Amino acid sequence: MSPRTLVAALLAAALAILGLVLPSSSAPAVAAPVQTLEWTAGASTDHYLSAPSTAVAGETTILFKNTEALGSTMSHTLTFDTSTEGYNHDVNLNILANPYDEQNGEHQATVTLTPGKYRYYCTIQGHSKMVGELVVTDGGGADTTPPTVTANVTGTKDTAGNYVGSATVNLSASDSQSGVDKVEYQLDSGAWTAYTAPVVVSAAGSHMVHYRASDKAGNVSPEGMSSFSVVTGQPGDTTPPTVTAEVTGNKDASGNYLDTATVKLTATDAGSGVDKVEYKVDEGAWTAYTAPVAVSAPGMHMVSYRASDKAGNVSPEGMAHFTIVSSDTTAPTVTSEVTGTKDAAGNYVGKATVTLTATDAGSGVGKVEYNLDGGPWLTYSAPLALTVVGAHTVNYKATDKAGNVSAEGTATFTIVEGDDSTAPVVSVVVSGDLDGSWSYIEDATINLTATDTGSGVDKIEYKLDGGAWTVYTVPVKVTALGTHTLTYRASDKAGNVSAEQGGAFTIVAAPPGPDACPDSDVRDTVILGTADSQVENRDTGNGCTINDVIDDESDYSSNDQFVTYVRAVTQELLDREIISSDERNLIVTAAIDSGIGGSTAEPEPQKRPETKSPGMKKVVKTPIRDV
Repeated sequence: MSPRTLVAALLAAALAILGLVLPSSSAPAVAAPVQTLEWTAGASTDHYLSAPSTAVAGETTILFKNTEALGSTMSHTLTFDTSTEGYNHDVNLNILANPYDEQNGEHQATVTLTPGKYRYYCTIQGHSKMVGELVVTDGGGADTTPPTVTANVTGTKDTAGNYVGSATVNLSASDSQSGVDKVEYQLDSGAWTAYTAPVVVSAAGSHMVHYRASDKAGNVSPEGMSSFSVVTGQPGDTTPPTVTAEVTGNKDASGNYLDTATVKLTATDAGSGVDKVEYKVDEGAWTAYTAPVAVSAPGMHMVSYRASDKAGNVSPEGMAHFTIVSSDTTAPTVTSEVTGTKDAAGNYVGKATVTLTATDAGSGVGKVEYNLDGGPWLTYSAPLALTVVGAHTVNYKATDKAGNVSAEGTATFTIVEGDDSTAPVVSVVVSGDLDGSWSYIEDATINLTATDTGSGVDKIEYKLDGGAWTVYTVPVKVTALGTHTLTYRASDKAGNVSAEQGGAFTIVAAPPGPDACPDSDVRDTVILGTADSQVENRDTGNGCTINDVIDDESDYSSNDQFVTYVRAVTQELLDREIISSDERNLIVTAAIDSGIGGSTAEPEPQKRPETKSPGMKKVVKTPIRDV
């Protein structure tokens, strides 16, 4: 046996004792899995804990987890919208998950996604804020096309085309692949700012707005520009606008509005013109009015409103009072579901979980109540996990917001003692690329599996480097350099927990690549022609300096063409965090000052050293390695 074979055999034996298994070079090839997307939900009713934002078209495995380990005690659904305009409607997905159901809140489905956007949400009453979007690309390769962004300036103009009082800049962007990530603008010489709403410019004078957009693949559009001038408004306008409200809807004999009242606001101003109209419902925040406001919550309401003109005058606040009552006379529907592990006689072994679900198409569910074995009526807020041995009866009912009460429902079942006393068997495989020292290069992936021949596996847990216990759901990828410790265990549905097992593994950095520029320009600062930017001429990561990657010795038809080229190169350096935004501006300024481009005689550029001199400073970024 060769020394290397002997070392490998000894290492494999040692890892087997620790519970770790090295990947085998002779293992059969496994087909690549289909794309897997995971959503998680917990104790919140206004957002999913995690959700993907992008995917590629094709067959996809959907994982939806709503478990006790995630903090959940209630039902949630993952439902794809098949009716709202503007989204794909070709996937019918409606998963109901409860931490106490037979899958313990972990469900999966296989669907086929097509390019476009999908809207997903939770259908449970009161969970309407749990909503999001999934952007699906065609999977034909990486998105390298930047978004398209346009600007539209609006406002009241004088005969010379100047905007009177103020101008409003509206930006819009689109991207047909990965989708728009952000839109930014720069007003005059100000900083780049995230665009979230139309920008109102009221300072008198000439203005220039630069704008750009980035998509979710990191592509950035070329900068756009729009110039305009603002002049002061008509002097002497001190009269505020006039604003009125009209409330419409179906009324009952007492003058109350049935289900919904709609408030329409109208404002006029004979001076500088109406600038904006605002409203608030009850004690809510002031909101810009753009369309009639529909109010549907039962009860008394007050809508306050006001208007401002372009000279800054604000009208007195107006108020509209009205009351909304429900026309709903239909009681809610409420159902029960009992889940758990059953024996041959249909009894639940060890535990039974009762889940109540109520729906109401009218005013909406107000509350759900239950009583257990003849006890008092209690408000239902989460599934009931019962472990007391014996026969049980759960009565339940629901009330909607209009006061209608459903008929009482009943669920009967029996719980018997369990006889599973054997803990699950759990094992681990750590996989990845290995170097000659059996260390993993760049990353390692932890795969845990467990089996149980009794009540079945309930959960697998692990902790890494002495951290907290974490429920294992998918393979865990570790990228931090250094030596790591892993501890793991499994529990079955009867509550038996396996003995803790563990081991250690090491991750090291990949060896450095070859120097792409053996004859680098290693001047201390970035110099274009004779213009010194004063920016450090640092290494870009592969042996090439900034001076190496900016070609200032080719022929350019004009200085503008050279400056445009430098803008593009420095944008990439900025995106890679090699230079800062201020350093980029200094390099672009040096490109302008260099005079490079066109037929105009250019100054003699400083001669680059032909080889690396020991007296010249070359800065190279070296990764920090943990020990």
